[in-house]
Amino acid sequence: MNRKNLFALVIAIAGTFLIVAALVYIMQQYTKPPPVDQARIQERKKFLAEIQAANAEALDTYGWQDQAKQLIRLPITNAMALTIREYQNPTAARSNLGARADKAFAPPPPAPAVPEKKSIYE
Repeated sequence: MNRKNLFALVIAIAGTFLIVAALVYIMQQYTKPPPVDQARIQERKKFLAEIQAANAEALDTYGWQDQAKQLIRLPITNAMALTIREYQNPTAARSNLGARADKAFAPPPPAPAVPEKKSIYE
């Protein structure tokens, strides 16, 4: 390979790298999200406070988890104490847990059968 071809090859490779670098830079500038301003910061803090309040309410109060299946939500401290008390007899606790899981995750009843359509030619 002569010097002229080698020089052209080096220039082509360098040019290719420069083109790829320019494309990467342009895509970074194009896809960069806008900076977080004070209004967005306050909005995110408000949403975080709402989520934390909802979680605290769910962890610290009684309520219906699923009223149709008669599932009740307990405060976390009561649930932990109940679990400790039930697991004094692990065998009975496991069978009770299985029965409650079957009740909670029972499949819905099957859909009613659709009447068969008769042909207009019958």
